[in-house]
Amino acid sequence: MNQAALLDLLASLKARAYRFVTITPASHDRVLARSNRSVARCLEDALGWSLPFEHGLLDADILDPLQRAGALSEENGLLRSRIRVSSLGEDLFIHSAHPTEADNAVFFGPDSYRFATLIEAELSGCTGTLVDIGTGSGVGAVVGARCCPGARIIMTDINARALQFAAVNSAAAGLSAQCILGDNLDGIAGAIDVALANPPYIIDASSRAYRDGGGLLGAQVSLDMAQMAVERLAPGGKLILYTGSAIVDGRDALREALGKLG
Repeated sequence: MNQAALLDLLASLKARAYRFVTITPASHDRVLARSNRSVARCLEDALGWSLPFEHGLLDADILDPLQRAGALSEENGLLRSRIRVSSLGEDLFIHSAHPTEADNAVFFGPDSYRFATLIEAELSGCTGTLVDIGTGSGVGAVVGARCCPGARIIMTDINARALQFAAVNSAAAGLSAQCILGDNLDGIAGAIDVALANPPYIIDASSRAYRDGGGLLGAQVSLDMAQMAVERLAPGGKLILYTGSAIVDGRDALREALGKLG
């Protein structure tokens, strides 16, 4: 998608004080199942709830950048946005439209808000290099940069679409960030002062990368990211990992494995 057009879209939305808090996919489906939720009636319906909308619903400052970005589809005379926009504090984040079924879908949801809260609680005034591993829509990078305004910000992901959205979202937040495509940290020179990670931690039947946490009952990606980060941390560096762990017969295998790192 055209990144300049997406930036224009976020600028227009910010000027309108647009806000939308994203809920879980299951809750989203329950809302859309209501009889009066078949066609969008407002901006938030179109860009938040991912409802189809009539041609005259959106003003030109919103519709034009969506068209230039290649972010619209049309079916049965109605338009539909291929992206969603959610708010977190004063920042806006572009991510994939609901339902997120594609292999390269870009996630944003309740865990994004919890991840942001964790970062804000754990980071303050750090300097050096801050890396958001598996950045997705860029939440970790943006929130981390807000907490550490002097840090060098790097975002990594295996999903090119995620990096594209993260680059737009971070730029809209006024940040300068480096994007690295890949599943390792080899492209980053020097030690890392802060590593952030919010990996997937469930088992996805379709093995979609943005949802599937791999082996160890969904914990393998979390463990791999943590191992990779710990090996690159500077003395006194910090890893902030937001994830979930399956507790089986009272045993937390991920926590045990994390305790052996370093």
